[in-house]
Amino acid sequence: MTETSPVIYTAHTHTTGGREGAARSNDGRLDVKLSKPGSTGAGTNPEQLFAAGWSACFEGALGLAARRMKVTLPPDMAIDAEVDLCGTSGEYYLRARLNISLPGLEPEVATQMAEAAHQTCPYSKAVRGNIEVTIAVV
Repeated sequence: MTETSPVIYTAHTHTTGGREGAARSNDGRLDVKLSKPGSTGAGTNPEQLFAAGWSACFEGALGLAARRMKVTLPPDMAIDAEVDLCGTSGEYYLRARLNISLPGLEPEVATQMAEAAHQTCPYSKAVRGNIEVTIAVV
């Protein structure tokens, strides 16, 4: 993990208008209106986008953990991500919970797999030590 590590992919987006604007990727595959969290605006918000991205990435990390553990992931596995925007005294921060459903797996195996995924998921690595995160197998 150095500056000379090969880049696998670079996302490019252009955002205007902040939380009440729009974001678009350079390839046009992402084109969303943005609105403030909890508002009646027509768009999504950065916290929802972060939750969706993290949970999708985490699912990939679960796949890696499953292969290493020689376990088959259940086809109906799911991740419910919750990202809180918190604030106190004019300062804002995030807090998150990933609730992982791995039906049919023994609870100990599912927990080991979730812990391994949390160690390898790039989103988990990015927030480690920066925000409060709860990983739960449900």
